[in-house]
Amino acid sequence: MKEAIFIRQNKEKWKNYEDCLLKPERQSPDILADIYIDVTNDLSFARSQYPSSKITGYLNGLSSKLHQFIHKRKKEKFSRIITYWTQEIPEVMYLARKELLYSFIIFATSILVGAFSAANDKEFVRIIMGDMYVDMTLQNIKNDDPMAVYKSMNESIMFYGITLNNIGVSFKVFAAGLFTSLATAYMLLTNGIMLGSFQYFFYEHGLLQESFLTIWIHGTLEISAIIVAGAAGLTMGNGWLFPKTLTRIESFKRGAKRGAKIVIGTIPIFIVAGFLESYVTRHTELPDYIRLLIILLSLYFVIAYYVIYPRMLAAPKSPKGDLELDKP
Repeated sequence: MKEAIFIRQNKEKWKNYEDCLLKPERQSPDILADIYIDVTNDLSFARSQYPSSKITGYLNGLSSKLHQFIHKRKKEKFSRIITYWTQEIPEVMYLARKELLYSFIIFATSILVGAFSAANDKEFVRIIMGDMYVDMTLQNIKNDDPMAVYKSMNESIMFYGITLNNIGVSFKVFAAGLFTSLATAYMLLTNGIMLGSFQYFFYEHGLLQESFLTIWIHGTLEISAIIVAGAAGLTMGNGWLFPKTLTRIESFKRGAKRGAKIVIGTIPIFIVAGFLESYVTRHTELPDYIRLLIILLSLYFVIAYYVIYPRMLAAPKSPKGDLELDKP
């Protein structure tokens, strides 16, 4: 590989690593270890291909800084529990920002596919949702209580059952990444098609607004967490498919570690979503503005925590640049 190509392929990554070293004490041990492994791999490659190049000296300096800090670091304290949620999850989400975008695009597209299919095939909803569920919902609509399904079970039993089920779904979406990111994409696709056909079913019966204000009270967090779990699966799967300068096994291990951290971070989201579905969604008599407010607050949290906050943490705090990476 030509040196110019090697620099062009990795310069953005190295700049991100420099950003991390501006405040190394704020980085999680796992993130720093991953960065150190990646830099030393790049350094080994550079030494073998460009032994007298400026890029080799740059990578050597970067790996030395990382080595010094990692070995000076003290044992972790109890505060790790807090920093896990306030720093480590946002940091790994920033590294997986492309996978999060891809997961969202796949899921959003599949929703449209599900709605389009339901609009053009009257039996499609029954194929996806099952005759029993469709017939029950039609009967609820006739009884003037279309969302009665959310009121048919004891709150506590519903909470435990739904929460465990949703966490199980998210881990399956993540675990599908073991079979490459295509398997995770397939699971996102099937779940999205189900949601799209489900929403179109209510639209067809003139209940789109009511279904939106009911389902998305819990669905905003629940669906968002599944999309995040999809990003975790894509991260692991892409580590296997696209190792870049790492060995395939090493790239897979790093992707799996990051993905596991992401999917574990969705557990509290599913717990809150399960609580809302069991104790709040059933109250369809609530004013529309209250239900809409819950949906908007949930959406604000998801965007702030998974998109905005990670970018804020990763933003460079001061000018840097031991090497002009923009120049080949």
